Amino acid sequence: MVRNWHRSIAARLALGYGVLVVVSISIVCAVFYFGTIGVLDRSVDRKLTLLSERLATLYQQGGSSHTTAEIAHLLTDRTDSDTEIFLLVDADGHRVAGNLSSWPDTASPVDRLLHRDVTREGRRVPARMLIRDLAGGARLFVGRDMEEGKSIRTLVLRSLAYGGGVAILLVVAGAWLFRRQLEARIGQIRRTAGEIEAGDLSRRIPVASEDEFGLLSRDINRMLDRIEHLMEGVRHVSNAIAHDLRTPLGRIRNKLDGALRQQQSVAGYESAAQAAIDDIDDLTRVFDKLLQIAAAESGMRPENFDDIDLQLIGADIVEMYEATADEQGVLLVQMVGDSVPARGDRNLLGSALASLVDNAIKYAGPGATVEVSAGLDAQGSWLAVRDNGPGVPREELPKLTQRFYRLDKSRHLPGNGLGLSIVAAIAALHGGSLDIEDAAPGLRLRLRLLR
Repeated sequence: MVRNWHRSIAARLALGYGVLVVVSISIVCAVFYFGTIGVLDRSVDRKLTLLSERLATLYQQGGSSHTTAEIAHLLTDRTDSDTEIFLLVDADGHRVAGNLSSWPDTASPVDRLLHRDVTREGRRVPARMLIRDLAGGARLFVGRDMEEGKSIRTLVLRSLAYGGGVAILLVVAGAWLFRRQLEARIGQIRRTAGEIEAGDLSRRIPVASEDEFGLLSRDINRMLDRIEHLMEGVRHVSNAIAHDLRTPLGRIRNKLDGALRQQQSVAGYESAAQAAIDDIDDLTRVFDKLLQIAAAESGMRPENFDDIDLQLIGADIVEMYEATADEQGVLLVQMVGDSVPARGDRNLLGSALASLVDNAIKYAGPGATVEVSAGLDAQGSWLAVRDNGPGVPREELPKLTQRFYRLDKSRHLPGNGLGLSIVAAIAALHGGSLDIEDAAPGLRLRLRLLR
């Protein structure tokens, strides 16, 4: 794990976080240092410049005697007297006034602020100094003992070093905790994914917060719920296919086997072959319907939808099934109303409505009435088919959209139990649902679309 730290996003994020904070701390320390020590240095330089100009002006106006008196006053006025440095030397380099026993040589640059070590009252000290040449060859030294400033500078640097060290330790600890938490949250997702990969589709990621990881975990859990639902559907379909298709396949085999065992004429063989072909065609239609469900459930881009009128779709389907309804003794009517605009695939919705009408005619029975309607309510637009036939027991209603599911009393009728599954898949494709209600008497099926 340690040798692969560069492959870990958690380690890289923690390292980046640490580097960023350390750089930020360094910048803050630098700003603080130069903001404090720099202010002190600029204040000292400004005072030295003002004092030097003042004494030079006084020397020019009153000569060395006035300057000597002023220097003596400045050294005894108890204002910065313990740090002030003054020196006036004549043209021969002899001291006239001041508190220095040694000073920079005459080769030192003038009119510039310098750092020099001088002897002040018998003690060697670092000094900040401004040297100025006066009339007649005299020279004026104005400075400040920087021993105290040096102590302040050392104290600030030590404080920044200690504070920066503690801050860096906290950064390292924070980066370590950050990495641990990140790896722990990702580890939960990985462990759950591993358990699901091993076959346990019921596993879900624990959701302990509402942060980004919590939202991601919820999204993944919803995806896993959908996958588990689809897998259950696959298992159910597999079991239903094995159960419902075994009988017709066995019937085909028995017919062909019986034809081979019995000494029959050519006409007998042709009859057996034709019966087998008819049964195989029925199986083909079953698989075609399964493919239709798969195609509908695979999804479609919304830009492929068109603006449609559900009333017109209902009118077309009613016109298509009027003859069939008459043959079955069923009255098929359309409930007339205003146009119902919607967006969707006209062919798919027409196929779904046709399946609903076909089921209603088939199961309502002679003498029944089948009503086709379309409308719009707070939940969205819809197409509905209602009949006043015998209906379906309430406890059976949720099972009607299961693939291959058929009521016991309807198993003698043609069909394979896939019609409503296809309608439900088409409704889901349009963002809606298939609602099945007890119409008392009869049944109402409402295909809802996304609003």
